[in-house]
Amino acid sequence: MNYKAKIYVTLKKSILDPQGRTVERSLHNAGFSSVQNVRVGKFIELELSGESFEVKTQLEAMTRDILSNPIMESVRFELEEAVMSSEF
Repeated sequence: MNYKAKIYVTLKKSILDPQGRTVERSLHNAGFSSVQNVRVGKFIELELSGESFEVKTQLEAMTRDILSNPIMESVRFELEEAVMSSEF
């Protein structure tokens, strides 16, 4: 089975986010004064193949050991079956 994973990596709430603060200030300077508490993170999309349990186990290991820093970052993922297209 083929799967598509969407992985979201963000700084933990207790970690300061200077990039988020810079984006927030820029938005305020552009007139978007209602914006607050901006946090910047990473979005990773990848495809995997295998049995459901095996894919989830691999994805958990990848996100914990390689794609995020568990001391500073929180990570979550969504996994869905990939739809095979028949485009020519």
